[in-house]
Amino acid sequence: MRYAVKEIFYSLQGEGRHTGRPAVFCRFAGCNLWSGREQDRATAACNFCDTDFVGVDGQRGGRFADARSLADAVEQAWGDGSGARFVVLTGGEPLLQVDAALLSALRDLRFEIALETNGTLAAPGGIDWITVSPKGTEPLAQATGDELKLVFPQAGVDPASFEHLAFDHFLLQPRDGPDRESNTAAAVAYCLRHPRWHLSLQTHKFLGIP
Repeated sequence: MRYAVKEIFYSLQGEGRHTGRPAVFCRFAGCNLWSGREQDRATAACNFCDTDFVGVDGQRGGRFADARSLADAVEQAWGDGSGARFVVLTGGEPLLQVDAALLSALRDLRFEIALETNGTLAAPGGIDWITVSPKGTEPLAQATGDELKLVFPQAGVDPASFEHLAFDHFLLQPRDGPDRESNTAAAVAYCLRHPRWHLSLQTHKFLGIP
């Protein structure tokens, strides 16, 4: 399989339970809930995305002919090889492209593998950490995982409707944008009223890192 990748970079995980952990981020191009074009945002199933996942022109981005060449690029981004290797497969929607061959190639290079998905596609086996971030009322095909990270608030979406699902951690992440301050206050208040939910902040934005 050929892979279209927007960018590959080394940074700290900025959100979720792994906040602060060094990781290589492999951002796949393309998504099934928004084209990435501003003219389509208003009618998209996910109309609040703050990520550029269009094209393959980012840092270390490109079209990779096979799983091993992409895994090698991830290894090069990790650098000197010291420490526990950790890669985050993200997007866009990575499950449009992530397959068993890529997971095997990354494991061969001793990477622990995390995946961030909107949950509308089922994940293959062999992923160490799955983060599902539901978007709107789109049905979930991936209804199990390590953390469910809900951008909050979303119109017509009640966090309580996810609590029956098999996740170890339930996180509310304030929706970014012009209302970020009020959204953060609302998320804090919700977590205080419903202690099963923990607050997730996008700390990389505060720190000014990718």
